[in-house]
Amino acid sequence: MTDRWGVVANRAENLMPGVPYVRGWAQARRSAGALAVQLTAVGLEPDFPGLTADVNVSGDGLVRLGTIRPEAALLLAELILSGLAEEVPRHVDASTQDAGSSRHSPAA
Repeated sequence: MTDRWGVVANRAENLMPGVPYVRGWAQARRSAGALAVQLTAVGLEPDFPGLTADVNVSGDGLVRLGTIRPEAALLLAELILSGLAEEVPRHVDASTQDAGSSRHSPAA
């Protein structure tokens, strides 16, 4: 799916027999739809008019954001970072609870 720099392969221009393009595109469509719902919830939907599902030459789904304003990219990055910052303490708390409960459980 990616080249050595981790960049997604070229989009499919000419379809080849035996490549599961529909499966990849359907997955991309579901993901693009989920992203659109979240962008709408934070009021960013108008900033991503080019949000679409696509597929690459290998049949892997792609979600294209389209051309966006720098401010929209910055806000999206800030939202991702704040979500990650919120998730890390929950993950640490859950790990601590799991470790504590395993110490108090009788050995099997």
